[in-house]
Amino acid sequence: MLQPKRVRWRRTQKGRVKGIAGRGSTVAFGSFGLKSLGTAFISAKTIEAARVALTRYMKREGKVWIRIFPTKPLTSKPAEVRMGKGKGAPDRFVAVVKPGTIMFEAEGVPLEVAREGFRLAAQKMPVLTKFVVRHDYSE
Repeated sequence: MLQPKRVRWRRTQKGRVKGIAGRGSTVAFGSFGLKSLGTAFISAKTIEAARVALTRYMKREGKVWIRIFPTKPLTSKPAEVRMGKGKGAPDRFVAVVKPGTIMFEAEGVPLEVAREGFRLAAQKMPVLTKFVVRHDYSE
């Protein structure tokens, strides 16, 4: 699973996700993309599940780019622990996704194969998504 080699702060505050994506909002590497329509914290497990669904449907043809990376640590306390006693231990890493962020890109497969592959990947995501095609794409 994806996780950073090191983090500056072991425990971060949750924060808020405001606004729309400025960077990472256009299809840059491939011909097709999966764009987020909402805000979410997407865990490394979820990203891996979507990647597996996409590459399996594409039968490992073409190339897939993952445009999001889980850099934010989320903490949790063990089950049945009383209130207080400080913040919990780091539990997992998440990627912060804003509306308009391109999460996955693909190239080297036909349009219909890419559309169905991204539909399967979108089912794994906790956010509404949209299939997008590069503006200068031609078959």
